[in-house]
Amino acid sequence: MSKKRAFLFDLDGVLVSTEHNHFLAWQRCAHSLDIPFTEKENELLKGFSRVDSLKKILELGNKSISGEKFEAFLISKNDFYLESIQDLNQGNLLPGVLDLLTQAKERGVRLGVGSSSKNANFILEKLQIREFFEVVIDGNGVSYPKPHPEVFLNGAKALGVEPANCLVFEDAESGIAAAQAGGFTAVGVGNPNIANIADIYMNDLTEFRVEQYA
Repeated sequence: MSKKRAFLFDLDGVLVSTEHNHFLAWQRCAHSLDIPFTEKENELLKGFSRVDSLKKILELGNKSISGEKFEAFLISKNDFYLESIQDLNQGNLLPGVLDLLTQAKERGVRLGVGSSSKNANFILEKLQIREFFEVVIDGNGVSYPKPHPEVFLNGAKALGVEPANCLVFEDAESGIAAAQAGGFTAVGVGNPNIANIADIYMNDLTEFRVEQYA
């Protein structure tokens, strides 16, 4: 290859779907604060960090809590979420993921993950795909959450690849915005709401042809 190429993946909703687990964990927090929380409200949290998600829930309920209680809710939400994904395994990968990663690796494409999740490495190990990725930039490694492009810029830098030679796979509007702000090609996956803003869109990763971009 004349230029080094890379693929950067968001985690939840692109490689695996633990969205329902997140929803149940946030719903539990919201209900304990007497804030109504359904799948509709959950859509507003897509792509946001844990801190920003809780801020959004409080905003929805027009509530304010102490800093101490805020931190306690963050810990409680994460504990409940981690408990719910203990049985996660390779069978939980979304369609097309394993084939795409295998083909990309065979063609010398550099691979990384750029996720808001602070549990990214734990989840990748559970899914038995951690070894595919040279770099994992998660919520622990950024100062600015999506839609700021920092997570993807850090990933590209760690891989030694220019943003212009890197595809970013995302399922959330904030992630698409982050990728485009950083000068990446944004590939929207599995969320019809982002079809009109992504540079490329597909229903799932079985539609992606590695050879066209490697």
